[in-house]
This record gives sequence, C-alpha cells and structure tokens, in this order.
Amino acid sequence: MIEIQNLSIRLNEFSLENLNLTIQGKEYFVILGPSGAGKTVFIECIAGLHKIKKGSIKIDGREITHLTPEERKIGYVPQDYVLFPFLNVRENIAFGLKKSRYRNIEIQRTVLALADLLGITHLLERDTRSLSGGEKQRVALARALAPGPKILLLDEPLSSLDNQTSRYLRLELRRMHQELGVTTIHITHNHAEAEELGDRIAIMCSGKIIQTGKPHEIFFSPDNPIVSDFTGSLNILPCNSCRQLVPGLMEVDCDGLRIVIPHDEGNMEKIAISPRDVQISPALPPGPSINRFKGIITDILYNTTTAIITIKIAGIHIMAEMPAELSREMSLTIGEEVYVILKLRRLKVLKRPAEETRGEFRWYYQEIL
Repeated sequence: MIEIQNLSIRLNEFSLENLNLTIQGKEYFVILGPSGAGKTVFIECIAGLHKIKKGSIKIDGREITHLTPEERKIGYVPQDYVLFPFLNVRENIAFGLKKSRYRNIEIQRTVLALADLLGITHLLERDTRSLSGGEKQRVALARALAPGPKILLLDEPLSSLDNQTSRYLRLELRRMHQELGVTTIHITHNHAEAEELGDRIAIMCSGKIIQTGKPHEIFFSPDNPIVSDFTGSLNILPCNSCRQLVPGLMEVDCDGLRIVIPHDEGNMEKIAISPRDVQISPALPPGPSINRFKGIITDILYNTTTAIITIKIAGIHIMAEMPAELSREMSLTIGEEVYVILKLRRLKVLKRPAEETRGEFRWYYQEIL
C-alpha cells in the first residue's frame, strides 16, 4: 500500500499542492491528466528523485519520504526508457541485479524468466539501438522488474508507440500485472489506456488530484466540470432491450435507436460513446451500414480548437466532436441533415452484475483489435 499525505513541491513551472492519495497493494492505478498537470513530477517524488520538504510518502506504513531511490526498492520506467546503449538487451536487464550483487546463476535465471514473460527472449543478444519502440518498452519493463520491486512506476509508457503496438502492449501490461501482482502506478494522458488498464483512476490537473474512482465513476459520473471537460461528456444511452445477432455481437435498442455492439451477454444497463468517436458526414458515407444513422443537427458549439455538434436521431440527441477547422470546411449548419457513424470498437458498456454482486456496476471497455 502506498500512502501519500499533504505532498507539496515546486519545480520551476511544475508544482504539486497538498496531494493526498492511497493506492492499495497489487492495484493497477492510473493517473490521467493533460500535459503539464504534474504527473511526472508526482511519480518522480515516489521514486525518490526529488527532495520533499512538505508531506510524506509511506509504503506499507514505512516512511520512505527521505530515502534514496536505491533504498526504496521501486521499479521505474521513464518516458524515454533510458536503455544503456553500450549494453545489449541481456546486460540491460541484468544491470540492476549486478549492482545489487546477485549471484550469476540467479541473474541468468531472472533475466530468462522476465524475457520469457515479456516475449523478448529472441532479443537478448541484440544491441538496444536496433530495437523498435515496442521492443525497447518491453526491455525497459524487464530491467525495472528484475530486482523484484514491490512497486512499478510507468511514465507515459505507450505514448511514443503507434496505435496498433500500443493496443497490443496494453494487453501485455494487463497480463503481466495479473501474473506478477506488482502494485503499479501508470501515468498517461490517453483515455483508452486509463479505461482499459486502471483498477482505479485519478484525474490530475494543475498539480492537484481532482477526482479518484473506478473507471465507470470517472467517465460516467464526473464530480465537477474540470473532470467532465477533460474526459469529454459521454453520450450515455439506456439499453431497453437487446438481442444476439451472432456470438459476440449484440443489437441493442436505445430508445428506438438500434445499435450493434461487440458483447457476449445481454444484461447491459447502458452503453456510451465519446463524442470524439462519433463521425459526421453530409453525404452517404461508403462502407458497411452498421451503426450508421441519419439525423438533424440541432446545435453547434465552437471553442478554440474543436466543435461540438449535437444531432437528433430517432428522438434522442448524440454529440459529436471534431476539429473546428474541419467543421467550418464542411459548412455544417443547424437544421442540416447528416449521416452519423458510431465507431463499433469504441462503444462502452455498463453491465448489470450478477445477483451475488448486485449493488455495484462493473465497467467493460470493448475494443476490437
């Protein structure tokens, strides 16, 4: 368990103000926030990279606020991975073990076990400068895990990767966490990462924790306008009824709007989709007709960089978000008839639990790889 009490620090343009946070043992905890929110400074404080003058950090009740990084026994993967270019993959993974004076047989056993876990056994003799971004990320994870830390800190671990590699490694991170049970703090500005990986999520803005909760609490029930604005107000639709089309695919009736969603069971309570994942086209778009509807624009709201367009479809209203410049290029106007496409793989489900766990909803993030 990690307990942070009244933590405050100021570093040039970044500062943290009276942060209080408790992270449970073996939890995968995600800190979500925009650039400049202080996320990196926060985990650097936990790693021991800054001197703390106000507040305290405890691990399992033990005060570590003023301990050196080596004394804390925490694994840390910075955003740029910082692999040693003069060492190959095997030597990078073994580096922390050698510094801790492990026996050679123990080092080799650990390196091979982690390489197998992360699928990089074939890379052990490679020069790190020849690796892809995804390969570097797995090597950095193996090196951080080699000394057997109780806590793993990940600073934007997927931010430099392409979408396909990022989606694959999100699955790998979840699998690794389930196998090892290491308490993990993962910081990101990516909503999909937070939704898919986090047991709980904290929203950070301007050096403060604004809201903490389970993914469905953060995205379905934001506490204040700051959280709502950052996460984006979801389109939340009730599920009146549903039927199975084929195994793994359901058709849901949402107040007259029939939406197809990847799902195996029919006990859905609500479905939701971010306005960012709603596409608009003035003309009939090419491609399959799944989740493609015709509606009327009822409102257009412009801010600095984006436009929020509200469309009425079958008696309900759907919000779509797009770059303001694109909206103006399309000459969208109130009262105009448009086609709306709901991205199948970005639909989210709030599912009614079984009777023995009733009283809580469980969040399901659907994504077709």
